[in-house]
Amino acid sequence: MFLSVVIPTYNRLPILRQCLIALERQELALPIERFEVVLVDDGSTDDTVAWLREHAASLPHVRLICQDHGGPAAGRNRGVEHAEGDVIVFIDSDLVVLPDFLQHHARALEQRWRERGDKLCFTYGAVVNTANFENPTSEPHKLNDVSFAYFATGNVAIDRQVLERAGLFDTSFRLYGWEDLELGERLRRLGVDLVRCPRAVGYHWHPALSLEQIPRLIQVERERAKMGLVFYRKHPTRRVRFIIQYTWLHRILWELLTLGGLLNERSLRPLLGWLIRRGHPGLAMELLRLPLNRIGVEALYSEARQQGV
Repeated sequence: MFLSVVIPTYNRLPILRQCLIALERQELALPIERFEVVLVDDGSTDDTVAWLREHAASLPHVRLICQDHGGPAAGRNRGVEHAEGDVIVFIDSDLVVLPDFLQHHARALEQRWRERGDKLCFTYGAVVNTANFENPTSEPHKLNDVSFAYFATGNVAIDRQVLERAGLFDTSFRLYGWEDLELGERLRRLGVDLVRCPRAVGYHWHPALSLEQIPRLIQVERERAKMGLVFYRKHPTRRVRFIIQYTWLHRILWELLTLGGLLNERSLRPLLGWLIRRGHPGLAMELLRLPLNRIGVEALYSEARQQGV
């Protein structure tokens, strides 16, 4: 089995270094014969490309592909086009993995292929969220790390031919969100099984919440709303409406939980600041999710009215 790890990246050099070093430390055994890392730089404006070229000798598995900034969907497609492996592994550039990461994906895939008699499946590894930059893999698995997504490209492996049969990623998803789950809907229609692979663990690093991040988090929710409608236009089903929270149930839920908007990013700011100063940025983030979800759902309905959906 030849694995191609496809990673799009944009201005994430500090954590990208850890991501690539971890991949170079992979412990390989059958069924893996070899692997490569196809890193697609999506027009980074930091020192990503310069650093990669300077350290190419210490990253023998990495092949760098550069493109103008076009978003993760375009980046992943470009990576697949340049990949030479028969199995594609998608991870994000802020994911740090353990030495047996690829081995667990490969063994789980091969076992399910034998059971099914075909290759219509993909493995979905575990993602543990962490704000520990120095030692991300020390983070314990938490309840809020559990994901019920069908195809999230932070940590999946799939046969290349099955992936190409589904049609790769839709590059009309240029803003944040949903391009992987939309491809997942097409894979589902092909009868592709999800195989959970909890031993293939990736540690997803992101900085601990600070008050300065709030405007960007609000912007992300509004981008997700725009892309959510792209998703729904392609798959106008009840299932997708629930995935993107485009239902009256979600609208009522977040109105109730935010007391009709009284609990918002402004009114919660003193409490969020206090929690952060007390060393509880994770709890502050969970609290902030209440108004963020309301903002996202309201933006979705507003965008739908503008587009006549």
